Amino acid sequence: MTQESRAEDILARLEHEGIKLGHERMLSLLAALGDPQLRLPSVLVAGTNGKGSVSSLLAQIARGAGYRVGLYTSPHLESPAERIRVDGEDIADEALAAGLERLLATGERLGLERPTYFEALTLVAFLHFAERRVDLAVLEVGLGGRLDATNILDADVGVVCSIGMDHVDWLGSTLEQIGREKAGIFRAGRPAVLGNPNLPRSVYAEIERVGARAVLIGRDFQMLMYPDPTAPRWNFTAGTVELNDLPMPQMRGPHQVMNAATALAAILAGDLGLTLDRDRVSDALRTARVSGRFQIVPGDVEWILDVAHNVPAAQVLSRNLKALPRRRTLAVCGILADKDVAGIATALARDVDVWIPVTLAGPRALPPDELARRLPPDATVDDHAGDVMSACRRARALANPGDRVLVFGSFLTVGPALEFLGI
Repeated sequence: MTQESRAEDILARLEHEGIKLGHERMLSLLAALGDPQLRLPSVLVAGTNGKGSVSSLLAQIARGAGYRVGLYTSPHLESPAERIRVDGEDIADEALAAGLERLLATGERLGLERPTYFEALTLVAFLHFAERRVDLAVLEVGLGGRLDATNILDADVGVVCSIGMDHVDWLGSTLEQIGREKAGIFRAGRPAVLGNPNLPRSVYAEIERVGARAVLIGRDFQMLMYPDPTAPRWNFTAGTVELNDLPMPQMRGPHQVMNAATALAAILAGDLGLTLDRDRVSDALRTARVSGRFQIVPGDVEWILDVAHNVPAAQVLSRNLKALPRRRTLAVCGILADKDVAGIATALARDVDVWIPVTLAGPRALPPDELARRLPPDATVDDHAGDVMSACRRARALANPGDRVLVFGSFLTVGPALEFLGI
């Protein structure tokens, strides 16, 4: 058995543990493993949308300043090893398999309940970052904040990017409830960086309750864009720090400037010992990439891949599409059953000419015929009913030169499409 298959076999078994919010299992395991999380200077990034981009930008900027950086993100597109990186390199399959086996053996010895899939990967990330002696660990919250596995860290900085309606079965049915859960990552006396001016009151109330130090966009840090169509630039200001004439982030979309400003603010607010040099920050912005976030693959037929899986993300995707020249667009669309499929489809209705619903893997999958029923009544729907790979082949066959194929709706949709395109 290969190292990769060893790790995937263990993780497949842990998937049956489902989602179990809370920290009891992890705290016991971490204590037996020497509490590696206590040796990690860290930033914890939460939010409905934008947290993956902020985390990746923050890690790239810190690397550019000379730090060894551990980055933990989720979910993955093609391999679980993508979730755990040090200085841009995925954890080796052997290290991932060995870390998972060590966790399970320790838990069995202590008579503990097995960790969940996400808990296990989070624990391995703590171990890997501690063993590699990273100068900074940047972790993207998985679900919510307060009870998420990543929140075992006593983070030096907490960041909330945005609040939207998602995971309502776990986090609450209102924006106020969801905001309170996500704000659960903040700590007394430490920076609470808010990368969006329009957040629920509960976020601010939680900051006050725990005694965190609010760092607000528009008050404590600012971004100013210069929309030059040939070479758009922007400025960042926070207190006495000014970084002028910065390039647009490599990740596309104007919202990524706000994400980059939030990452810069988190570095400054946390007093992490980094010097923000304009040239190095510019290099980081040009090189930071996150697969599947408005990722454009040019060609006679242009492909755009985006993991947008809730209404706010679909609205951003629509704005980004409208900023490009209009093309006939075929959408390979796969969305999980617990998402607002109708709301997502409505947000993109005017951007898509032909819909190709697909079957996704896993128990939360929504059958293509049911997905089709939730599309706008006037939608043109191709009767394909296969998986993502076959839908991509179908889209390629239907597309004419000059057309566009949009692949979106889930990490489970974009991952196979990347494989199809050989990326």
